[in-house]
Amino acid sequence: MKILFYGTPEFALPTLDALLDQHQVVGVVTQPDRPAGRGQRITASPIKRRAEAVGLPVVQPARLRDAQWPDTLRALGAEVAVVIAFGQILPKAVLDVPPRGSINVHGSLLPRYRGAAPIAWALIRGETETGVTIFLMDEGMDTGPILLQEPLSIEPGETAGELAARLSRLGARLLLTTLERLDALTPVPQRHELATLAPRLKKEDGLLDWTEPARALVNRVRGCNPWPGAVASGPRGKLLIWRAVTLEEPFAGEPGEIVRSASGTFAVATGAGLFLPREVQPENRRIMAWHAFLRGARMGPGARFSTPGRATS
Repeated sequence: MKILFYGTPEFALPTLDALLDQHQVVGVVTQPDRPAGRGQRITASPIKRRAEAVGLPVVQPARLRDAQWPDTLRALGAEVAVVIAFGQILPKAVLDVPPRGSINVHGSLLPRYRGAAPIAWALIRGETETGVTIFLMDEGMDTGPILLQEPLSIEPGETAGELAARLSRLGARLLLTTLERLDALTPVPQRHELATLAPRLKKEDGLLDWTEPARALVNRVRGCNPWPGAVASGPRGKLLIWRAVTLEEPFAGEPGEIVRSASGTFAVATGAGLFLPREVQPENRRIMAWHAFLRGARMGPGARFSTPGRATS
């Protein structure tokens, strides 16, 4: 089948590779090159780099709503479009370019977690199951009828980056099954009344509010790894927390205060329960173990963390 592929980040690579192996990809549409990394050098997307490596035509529209794009894309001769983590909303004129429609690979069990960051928000909200949905696109945000779905259990402690890697492989496999069975599949309308949203993450979504329960804070750490990172403020400045667990032990302390747990571990008191960081990163330093950070910062019971932007006592 002749495929027009839309995608941008690494999450989309397994799907593109699967299509290259079993179908004819006639062109790739990806986001324009943008500044990235500490030096803010102009960088091509992972999808663009892969497409150029195998000699595929690459299109990088700043705005697909501009009038010239439907004709430009139609000239590539695709039968169907496949969209995964592209980064722009496709207008109807673009969706209608391929005669067999535009198919999206989405990292949630729709209609739950519609939007740009379904994996992160599923973890932040404490879900234990997610999955992949393949659906026919319409003009809405992830609102089109469903072709296939497959659930996936979320592993304890799994981060957004780790879960994304597993979902990307599942999505690639499920898409190939969808294309094989496309003529036999009956699209099923979504139950819109059950929809939840997963908007694009902002840096503020990583701020840790110590009045929340420890379990909610751990989930936020997981959902914000690898971006934007979970952030706390302390006597030594901002601290990124990349991994953490809860401790089911009695304690006495105010939210944000380092306390000695019943087992002798130094943890952080929260609105309910103890929060034990495992991997942390002080500003402008490498990732390190929590105990190594405490030793180097000379911090112990009684020291306080706060939410960035609030005063630390």
